[in-house]
Amino acid sequence: MYINFWYPVALSSEVTSEKPLRVKLLCLPFVAFRDSAGQAHVLSDTCVHRGGALGLGRIKGDSVACPYHGWEFGGDGRCTRIPSLVAHKGGIPARAKVDSYPVQEKYGIVFAFLGDLPEPERPPIYQIDEFGSPQWRAQTFVFDVNAYYERSIENGLDPIHNEFVHQAQGQPSLSPEQQATPLPIEQIPWGSKHYIKFGGSKNEDTALAGVRQGARVGAAGSWHQGPNQLVTYIDLTATNSFHQYLFEAPVDEAHTRVYLVSMRNWLLEDQHEKRMEEVTRRVVAEDFAIVENLNPIRTPDSNTKEVLVPGDTAIAQYREWLRKWDAKGWRIDVKALNARLGDHAVTIPCPARRTSDNWVQETVPLIPGDA
Repeated sequence: MYINFWYPVALSSEVTSEKPLRVKLLCLPFVAFRDSAGQAHVLSDTCVHRGGALGLGRIKGDSVACPYHGWEFGGDGRCTRIPSLVAHKGGIPARAKVDSYPVQEKYGIVFAFLGDLPEPERPPIYQIDEFGSPQWRAQTFVFDVNAYYERSIENGLDPIHNEFVHQAQGQPSLSPEQQATPLPIEQIPWGSKHYIKFGGSKNEDTALAGVRQGARVGAAGSWHQGPNQLVTYIDLTATNSFHQYLFEAPVDEAHTRVYLVSMRNWLLEDQHEKRMEEVTRRVVAEDFAIVENLNPIRTPDSNTKEVLVPGDTAIAQYREWLRKWDAKGWRIDVKALNARLGDHAVTIPCPARRTSDNWVQETVPLIPGDA
């Protein structure tokens, strides 16, 4: 798991000005809420007074109030009120602050940048150009999977698994010649991609039988941006396409929450919604049945601990990118973190830590890089 990337926190509809929302990400607790203007905020979910969980408190105006002693924290993380000091007109200590993270809302999802990079240096949230277009229809799903997020991303990058895991879905498959040949990989900012015309045989999904329009193209591809954002294109014909965007939230080392924005440019009428949802859920369930039972749970620290073949080119490239972020010193030292949790309040460093000091919570331990 890495700091310095955008992570989905919740659906926009789940973050309200009525009640704070508690969320676990990267093994740590966070709280999300909206202020009186409707702006979403994400803070570390630990009051610096006596360790109360802010997410169990309530929203008061533009602040979230701790349920333990009523300390209030604004969207910027600074304490705005300490009830026990009001009567004596005591000042608020400079250290009375918690980490507050940059937030963006896109595609009906609240994202938080969990790291301390200044804005110009931050990797982006993937841009879905089709979103909002009348020529495309979106369905958004949230799935909880008992698997490590890197294993989930690798599954999406893997073109060979389709014919074995999704046999009944009519998914594209590689011909024997393609399976024995390294995938053509294109390097993109913060990731790598492949897109090819599939040469294997296909079955027609019964849910889509008779509705496909035009000659089959049979082209598809997948790519990642950062460690936790995945894109998959399935172009059945020149006018019948599925474009799927997965934003994955690592909860901990064995659990992931997946936000899937599934776009299609056909079957746009309302009567097709339920059928398309059923197809999507069925395919996802097939994938989860595999990734939830992988051994080891987490990505091996060396490719020598698995036997990779030419069809695994996209997997190898993804792991190369992980090593680049390792070199930057962005990987969380989870073993060291677990050793401190319970005895120490730990959080992800926010950008404000680069310009101010006197913080109470310690920051998550990182594995030293070499870049």
